[in-house]
Amino acid sequence: MDSRNRIFIVTALYFQSIQALPVISLTPARNITFDALPHRVSLVLPTLVPQHKNRGTESTTMTAMLAVHDLCVSYSTGEGELHPALVGVHLELQPGEILGVLGESGSGKSTLGTALLRLLPRNACITRGAVVFEGRKLLQLTSEELRQIRGQRISIIFQEPSRALHPTMRAGQQVSRVLAAHGINRKKSLREKTRRAFDAVFPGETERFLESYPHQLSGGQRQRVLIAQAIACEPSVVIADEPTASLDPTTQSEILNVFRSLKKQLKVAMIFITHNPALLVGLADRVMVLYAGRVVEAGTVEKVLTSPAHPYTRALFQSIPPEIAESGNSRKAKLMAIPADLSQESLLPEGCCFQARCTEKMEVCSAAEPTLINLGDSQSVSCFKYTH
Repeated sequence: MDSRNRIFIVTALYFQSIQALPVISLTPARNITFDALPHRVSLVLPTLVPQHKNRGTESTTMTAMLAVHDLCVSYSTGEGELHPALVGVHLELQPGEILGVLGESGSGKSTLGTALLRLLPRNACITRGAVVFEGRKLLQLTSEELRQIRGQRISIIFQEPSRALHPTMRAGQQVSRVLAAHGINRKKSLREKTRRAFDAVFPGETERFLESYPHQLSGGQRQRVLIAQAIACEPSVVIADEPTASLDPTTQSEILNVFRSLKKQLKVAMIFITHNPALLVGLADRVMVLYAGRVVEAGTVEKVLTSPAHPYTRALFQSIPPEIAESGNSRKAKLMAIPADLSQESLLPEGCCFQARCTEKMEVCSAAEPTLINLGDSQSVSCFKYTH
């Protein structure tokens, strides 16, 4: 079967966690590589996975719209100690491309998104690196210069719409304020551009949602309002930080369809941050996997999701819970989990950052830190398995 026409089996699952987050497991219908494949399927979706040759961590065939070089971010404690959250991150984003950033909580995904626009909390600092957007070095801009880029040229969608929206303002007014902040003050232009943004996320129901207050909207509808805010000024890049994390699987699917529509209609480039690899199928062009603030694997969505090379990437897929069997026997099955070592020594180890939890650890992993190496034109990995 041609890899571009693989049928991906997407199974919506719930598991008990602190936030009761939905989890979707993903496996290719042929040449299955995920160990945690559910033996039943609840939904089968034919999806075309785009192929992009000659793209690993960075693309060399086009001029990047957004480029990040050796970005390092640290958080300070009350005692003044610095703890790294991002270490030497490199990435390039091409016009119209969607880059998926994948990793568990604490891997540095949200820190990366906020660092690009210098929206980090007060106890965080960028210690090294460069962020270049359309030829301008963002880390060297003044606050006023950067304010003209935020929301207008690069916008960000935060995780919690209930906290990001003003509770006493109508949804349409909140989008209009974004436009007004960037110099669109004529009432006619404000109405037209606000309506256009709502048309993109609420097709056929624009009028009703323009006049709604946040408390009158569901979680998915509030998320759409945040998306409307993000696209109102027609930016070149949108950073979506876990935009579906608190939504049920049905609403997740609806929001993903909105993003796919934006990708097709507006040709906007996007950094899509998620902990769930299944959400990237049919949406992202490339995937970058973060662990402990470091890029451990990168490549096309097809390569990384169907043939993960790094032990951490494979462990992420294997830890997805299987679907409960009709007989009930699967309740006794042991759930695959990534081994945890929370000792102080394991948090900042010498050598590979994943060695304390890796089941494939070698002697060299404790002595040196691996660097990204190319496994081909469309995948790179940071692991000594491929050099020793």
